[in-house]
Amino acid sequence: MYETLSLYIDGQFTGAEGRKTQPVTNPADGSVLAQLPHATREDLDRALAAAQRAFGEWKRVSPLERSAILRKAASLLRERAKDIARNIVLDMGKPMAEAVGEVLSCAEHTEWNAEEGRRIYGRVIPPRNDQVRQFVVREPVGVCAAFTPWNFPASQAIRKIAAALASGCTIVLKGPEDAPSACVALARAFHDAGLPPGVLNLVWGVPPEVSKHLIESPIVRKISFTGSVPVGRQLAAMAAQHMKRSTMELGGHSPVIVFDDADVERAADLLQAFKFRNAGQVCVSPTRFYLHEKIYDRFLARFIEKTREMKVGSGLEEGVKMGPLAHERRVPQMEAFVEDANMRGGCIELGGGRVSEAGSFFAPTIVTNVPDDSLLMTSEPFGPIAPFVRFRDTDEVIRRANSLPYGLASYVFTTSLKNAHAASTGIEAGMVNINHFGMALAETPFGGIKDSGWGSEGGMETFDGYLNTKFVTQLN
Repeated sequence: MYETLSLYIDGQFTGAEGRKTQPVTNPADGSVLAQLPHATREDLDRALAAAQRAFGEWKRVSPLERSAILRKAASLLRERAKDIARNIVLDMGKPMAEAVGEVLSCAEHTEWNAEEGRRIYGRVIPPRNDQVRQFVVREPVGVCAAFTPWNFPASQAIRKIAAALASGCTIVLKGPEDAPSACVALARAFHDAGLPPGVLNLVWGVPPEVSKHLIESPIVRKISFTGSVPVGRQLAAMAAQHMKRSTMELGGHSPVIVFDDADVERAADLLQAFKFRNAGQVCVSPTRFYLHEKIYDRFLARFIEKTREMKVGSGLEEGVKMGPLAHERRVPQMEAFVEDANMRGGCIELGGGRVSEAGSFFAPTIVTNVPDDSLLMTSEPFGPIAPFVRFRDTDEVIRRANSLPYGLASYVFTTSLKNAHAASTGIEAGMVNINHFGMALAETPFGGIKDSGWGSEGGMETFDGYLNTKFVTQLN
């Protein structure tokens, strides 16, 4: 059975009950899975009031007790992983194995925050006067509003929920209306783990209306958003107008640099699987492939070979490696990228169109010889299209990699320490992966620079957005 969709406000799950609803559809076949209730203005105000009231109590709860609740929620997520994952497949489209992995990562992030939340320390500063005591304390910022995307509906939400709760904050979450089941499941896990009413609230609605209402409320002291650059700009401006702290994890256009001394076959195999994960609908998906001219043909042949072997279909089918795009509207967007590449002299080596008339399936697509000013090389496709171009020297390729206003993730494959050092210091990105993919772990910071946002989620850095720094100086 698909998840029973609801709002979660002040410890209560509330269904439609006369509220406006919207259909939630399965991208593999277009069937309607359920109706999602939208929050009314009264619901939003009730969620804000509940979060404000709960904050006064939750911030005083012992970090040990908060930790125990988070660890219990993590345990429930592990127990329910397959059921939660199945619903993610149904409303978002990714293959079952990827969905299970996403839910298990949520449990890991929750556990990590549960433990590190017990270690949010202040410090004592030696005074200049021996009659003075001076120290620094970290205090929770207050009520947070969070806005999360559909491509990783569970893991993007848990990063915000777990960090806020472990810090002593309360939170109102607006999840993705297109793929809502995971956020409801998260709320159920925390509810069943004994989280006090009002500490976590979940609402749905028309995104710009809900975000405006929450951000402009004087109750909210911090916002966290994961999504596109244009929407992020709007929310950041709105938050700044009200002097509210924000964390922005926005889009990217991740460069891949494969040097001539790389282990070509291994690099091709790793990048092929990573590129088409979640049908390329990943903010850190490799999206601009710069291959040294000496290994270009060899790498491309291997990448194409592995892509031909990949099974595309419903995420619930055995052996499927790539599911549909999450929305039917994304198919014409992919077609526009292919059309622009064709017009600019690009060569479609594989794919390039729909897989079938049923569902929002788009073929894994490989394009070569596209100019650097083409749509594919300047705009994030956020789909299963991989463009390949040649390069000759290190300075040239780093300059091209840095030519866009984005700076989220990047990838380098080389066996040379000199190349690795040049790339890791020269590339303008919040994350640089060399010879493997090492991002998005609970203990490591995740975030971008330039137009890709500010702030980090994950690692100890995740708490910076949820804590105020207070200096206390006292003359005895």
